[in-house]
Amino acid sequence: MTEQVPMIRCGNEARPYAEVAGRTARIASGLRGLGVKPEGRVGLLMYNDISFIEVIGAASLIGAASVPFNWHLRPNEVRYLVENSEASVIFVHTPLLAVAREAAPDRILVEVAIPGIAPQGDALLFEEWLAEQAPYAAPPESAPLSVIYTSGTTGSPKGVLREPISPDHQLQVAGLVVQTLAMKPGHRTLVVAPMYHSAPNAQAAFAAKMGLDITIMPRFDAEEMLALIERQRINHVQLVPTHFVRLLALPAEVRARYDLSSLEAIVHAAAPCPPQVKQQIIDWLGPIVHEFYGGTETGAVVASTSAEWLAHPGTVGKPMFDASVRILDPDRQPLPAGESGEIFVKPPSFWPDFTFIGDPDKRARMDFEGHVSIGDIGYLDSDGFLYLNDRAIDMVISGGVNIYPTEIENALLSHDGVRDAAVFGIPDADLGEKLVAHIDVDPDAGLDEDAIRRYLGEQLAKFKVPRVIVFDDKLPREASGKLMKRRIRQRYLDAMSTSPS
Repeated sequence: MTEQVPMIRCGNEARPYAEVAGRTARIASGLRGLGVKPEGRVGLLMYNDISFIEVIGAASLIGAASVPFNWHLRPNEVRYLVENSEASVIFVHTPLLAVAREAAPDRILVEVAIPGIAPQGDALLFEEWLAEQAPYAAPPESAPLSVIYTSGTTGSPKGVLREPISPDHQLQVAGLVVQTLAMKPGHRTLVVAPMYHSAPNAQAAFAAKMGLDITIMPRFDAEEMLALIERQRINHVQLVPTHFVRLLALPAEVRARYDLSSLEAIVHAAAPCPPQVKQQIIDWLGPIVHEFYGGTETGAVVASTSAEWLAHPGTVGKPMFDASVRILDPDRQPLPAGESGEIFVKPPSFWPDFTFIGDPDKRARMDFEGHVSIGDIGYLDSDGFLYLNDRAIDMVISGGVNIYPTEIENALLSHDGVRDAAVFGIPDADLGEKLVAHIDVDPDAGLDEDAIRRYLGEQLAKFKVPRVIVFDDKLPREASGKLMKRRIRQRYLDAMSTSPS
């Protein structure tokens, strides 16, 4: 039997909301005692944990912004985030203390212990410090949402800082975001991705704001996720396409082992989903798959249900609430339905406006008549549904022709023997750019370069078949599921810059 009272649980820990609220109030009081003021910044170098939600709630209570840091980063990368965000206090899980000490030697560190790992004790010990605090008793302050850093694929990561909003506005935003994420009152939601990312951070924070039952996975494991759905009678889960691929890779007998009948909604975002992968998930789990599209900067702007996607295969959805989408050419003139251009979006009016920490000019450059570009290329169909071609920065111009690598990746992934694929362009003296594909294949599939080229040639124009094909079983992905193909491309650029001309 599962608990009837909504709780937040992670691993072997479970806390009812009354306990979470009490701890959150004491953390808020402690933060004030450490000098954190309204509009201050509180860093988190933490794994997924119940305390993660408590800390971001406490920062909000006192009008400060929580700033989750990607714990996969190197110390010098974390140092940039700490200095850029001006976080004065950082909550750190014990195994990450060495990184925090090197990255932030002049900041206040609060060590959050992990069961089974002895605290190091050279920072404030979270539970001891917490026990000394009285509950925060002042009225909640207006506060910004969490500061989330963009991936930094075109330069240094940028911290997205939203304007502070009142507690009532926060509750309104929470209710609408929960609706956007296909959560309902009484739902039991499962958080599987790292909460330093925008979508799982919003899922956890707003579900907690609405008092929903939350189960947090410390780390994603495909079969363990199915077991948790059965054990906790989960109704809602938010995933990325990489999770779909790993779930589909489970043997059929493993997938059939678990009772998933409680599941009412699966939401995905963060990265393009190959159509055949999404179709397989719908075939397996039913038409309960929802998708939304937006950016760290804009929040969710468009959304689709399974029914809408099946009627408009490949779409990411239509604008939600009073949001709007424009497709513009390079001169920022509107394009008709069916023609691809840069996507500009206007978030729903309830969503607080943003700037970039230390770079307000970048925010201004993104704007056009109240709409914001987040760097994607796509088109609208005659019914107003949005489709993505690719990131503008990833588009390849070869022989004067625009080529979208995502289309080629989707074609590769439609082959049963291909597990993952990254397609990109590198400079070429003849064509301007030539296509390169790195492909992770099933060793038992018997695929070679010729077989790959033949397969692609049956589906795509000849000019879309990559000139270079490399078999690579270690394609880098972020924890959010985004393919880090610019890291692979950089190897080629580095090699070209050092080779004799």
